[in-house]
Amino acid sequence: MARDPYWNHNVHYHRAVLAAVPRGCRTALDVGCGDGLLTRKLAGRAAEVTGVDRAPEMIRQARAARPPGNVTYLEADYLDGTPLGAHDFVSAVAVVHHARFEQAIAGLTRLVAPGGRLVIVGLARNHTPLDRVISGCGVPASRLYACLRGGKRGPAGMPVRDASLSWGEVRAAARRLLPGCRFRRRLLWRYVLVWDKPVSYDTRNGGP
Repeated sequence: MARDPYWNHNVHYHRAVLAAVPRGCRTALDVGCGDGLLTRKLAGRAAEVTGVDRAPEMIRQARAARPPGNVTYLEADYLDGTPLGAHDFVSAVAVVHHARFEQAIAGLTRLVAPGGRLVIVGLARNHTPLDRVISGCGVPASRLYACLRGGKRGPAGMPVRDASLSWGEVRAAARRLLPGCRFRRRLLWRYVLVWDKPVSYDTRNGGP
């Protein structure tokens, strides 16, 4: 894999997203695609990839990067009911905390085809002493990675917002809303959540 043009905590976990793409993936959707860095990587794992972002500047940058032919970008908000279809794989990196957690999860799950997979890389806030200890352990690692990979940079104009839910609140809500999901807190202030949508998923009740 070619070296990334920049590094930050979100890019660090692209590898975890790519590892979760199921074999034979036909369609992938990256929600909040930003400048399209992850979608360009997903192009090698899925037959068709769509990146959506509600920020016009992000979509402009994504299109200007000359993506592979199987990548399409749309200026859209996944929460407003815009028809984006149902996909074998849906990713959302640093997106969920920009809305109420329940609202974000409802918006994302409707985009996953029955039997498909959702991967979220998200943020949460420290609440307990243990949270602060774990977060503190990430400081030296973050500095080392930034030094080795050319600094902590990202595309200009990327929307930024602090997380409102604590680690414990996010974990509990995820397990309630996405039964069977795999939730793991990672070192560099992110969690990775993987959920496989049941083939018999009932959209009215939010579960099988």
